[in-house]
Amino acid sequence: MWTTPTSWLGCSMYGMDNRYKAMALTKPNQQLRRDLKEAAALLKWAGVDLYVVSKRMMAAGDEQGAMELMKIAMSLQETEDKLAVYSAEMRAGRILRNA
Repeated sequence: MWTTPTSWLGCSMYGMDNRYKAMALTKPNQQLRRDLKEAAALLKWAGVDLYVVSKRMMAAGDEQGAMELMKIAMSLQETEDKLAVYSAEMRAGRILRNA
């Protein structure tokens, strides 16, 4: 149902293992990475919940409302994907927090 690069990161099957090598992160960078991952997870589950509600609305005959919820769920998924990429860039050391 939801495809996200989160499960792909670091997977040698996709040839990304060399691009996202782990490096030691400072405590502020570790916290930022955790916060990014947490925000992505919250967006994911909010999107899943909206998707479920929109399916119920569709079954009840409210197609317009269901489509609006689907659009919101898809925008949450897009933002979740961006946060997953940022988290991977944090791990690779390409994004650093100045603290």
